[in-house]
Amino acid sequence: MNRHRTLGIAAITVTSVLWGTTGTAATFAPQAGPLAIGSAALGIGGLLQALIALPALAAARPRLRENLPLVAVGALAVGVYPLAFYGSMHLAGVAVGTVVSLASAPLASGLLELVVQRTPLSRWWMLAAAVGIVGGVLLCVSNTAAPAASPGGTAAGVALGLVAGLTYAAFSWAAHTLMGRGVDRAASMGAVFGCGGVLLMPVLLLTGAPLLASAQAFTVAAYMALVPMFLGYLFFGFGLTRVSASTATTVTLSEPAVAALLAVLVVGEALTGAGWFGLGLIALVPVTLALAPASGPGTPPVEPARAAGTPANADREPA
Repeated sequence: MNRHRTLGIAAITVTSVLWGTTGTAATFAPQAGPLAIGSAALGIGGLLQALIALPALAAARPRLRENLPLVAVGALAVGVYPLAFYGSMHLAGVAVGTVVSLASAPLASGLLELVVQRTPLSRWWMLAAAVGIVGGVLLCVSNTAAPAASPGGTAAGVALGLVAGLTYAAFSWAAHTLMGRGVDRAASMGAVFGCGGVLLMPVLLLTGAPLLASAQAFTVAAYMALVPMFLGYLFFGFGLTRVSASTATTVTLSEPAVAALLAVLVVGEALTGAGWFGLGLIALVPVTLALAPASGPGTPPVEPARAAGTPANADREPA
């Protein structure tokens, strides 16, 4: 087993656990809408990423300028993702919104690597993605206790979930590609998420008043910005230096499993047998990827020397 790769998968699994707490946390601020929650969580979290990366950003300025279109794509994806993700959960329900958003992300990420970088996808990745998606669907089906959404709301929520999956795959791919082109990990994450955070600030100013209405709502917003988003994306960036973007997005299929467990333990929701089986399948995703042969086909991880500033080989950059 490749220790370098295993550490990356472990870091992204920790990220998934932290992200899985956001749905339960949001229930403690019911007066805040999805736009306020999303813009506060990733907007403030993204700015904090940039703040701690200021020395790295200054050192990497020439390389970032050379890769400005890539930074712009990643930042735009960061700006759209939380609005689409939380909007999807608001319209279609937490289960459907989460499953559609996260189940579509590894597929979009794999296609990005296949089409843009012309990198073949390994059979292990396809197996892990299939197992995780089936597990997520079973979790969705098991959520019988949730109130039924209107057909129109569900359709809109599913559409937003697909947008969330695409944008999540896009910013993961952009950050990983920047690292592969010799931009330091902190600078890559700081540039993409910092610029995305700036894009989210107008949304927060327009919609964030309910988050200041009570100490509880403010605490929820602070928790989501500092723990799942800021700390979570630190782990995510660490993981992206060790595994491909498609592998990272596949591992984060663990997030709905964590969310479902917290909904049972904290919120008081119930899971059917299908839901528990789905949880078991999702738990196999990081295990499957950790056991996958490191020599198999798939996008190579960013080697430490390259992540620290040494240019990647030309044949590993997008065409």
